[in-house]
Amino acid sequence: MCTGISLKSLDGGFIVARTDEWAVGNAQHNHLAVFPRGKSYCAQTPEGRNGKSWTGKYGFLSVTAYGQPHGPDAMNEKGLYVGVYFFPGSCGYAPFEESQADRSMSAGDFMQWMLSSFETVAQVRENLDQVSVVSVVDPEFGAAPLPFHWKIADPSGDSIVIEIINGGEVKIYEPFLGVITNAPTYDWHLTNLRNYINIFPGSASPVTVGNMTFSPFGGGSGLVGVPGDFSPPSRFVRAAMFTVTARPLATSDDAVFEAFRILDNFNIPIGVTARPDKLPGDLEGATQITIAADLPNRKYYFHTMNDREIRMIDLAKIDFATVREHIFDGDAGARHLVREIVVLDGR
Repeated sequence: MCTGISLKSLDGGFIVARTDEWAVGNAQHNHLAVFPRGKSYCAQTPEGRNGKSWTGKYGFLSVTAYGQPHGPDAMNEKGLYVGVYFFPGSCGYAPFEESQADRSMSAGDFMQWMLSSFETVAQVRENLDQVSVVSVVDPEFGAAPLPFHWKIADPSGDSIVIEIINGGEVKIYEPFLGVITNAPTYDWHLTNLRNYINIFPGSASPVTVGNMTFSPFGGGSGLVGVPGDFSPPSRFVRAAMFTVTARPLATSDDAVFEAFRILDNFNIPIGVTARPDKLPGDLEGATQITIAADLPNRKYYFHTMNDREIRMIDLAKIDFATVREHIFDGDAGARHLVREIVVLDGR
């Protein structure tokens, strides 16, 4: 259950942001990994590490999951962004064929291949026919199925959504306002928006019927009818509404913090999506990390459920030619910071 948006600023900034949840336990999305330029990769297939091999041109930073070297969100040193979103019931990867092993890869490898190989969305588009994404059951990845779709963006503001359905059919969409959630397919979400064209920002005008006038109770009555539950269709509609009504943003920094404010509306508390008789004892289904990536400036911002302080990693300060590949704890030293304000008596 993840929700993604994009925001632009008047100074040419382009921010891609999202919440990240996972329905199976603590995925450790507070851990991040750095991958160097020039790394050698060998993709995974149902038969093992016998898939596509390549050498990465670019280094990147990635959120991880379950201690594995791939996860839901990442940006490379050129500002190319890849976000992974759960896509159950709609995803249909290509069947694995041993004769096609040298072009086959898992969903996690697909993410790493894009990040390590390309600078722009256009380059990703041009090379999609070079690979085949196949279903790989990975017990290290929380022992869960891995049906995904992807949002790809670059510093120019170009962005696409990639979906693989019907046994390997690749569909590409231009994301509406950069919004993405989960299943069903992206074209369905766009069609569903037509159910909400009566909704508008601001307040409804009073209506007089006979000798009575009915006025709204308060501000925001034009938004009555926006769905408030956490299902993917409802979150898509809500994210689209909050994005289209966002105020003009002067700078990239303004857009970063506006993205966090918007995404506060999509935080999923622990237990709210579980049945009362099956309340989770861990982080199941809850928002574990919220991210905002400033693509032109190569800055990666995040906060977690363990530490709401926003942290930033400046990719321009990482030497991807020499950095060692490693995973680090983004919540190291985490605490819920509270700053006391002492009120004086005014004398």
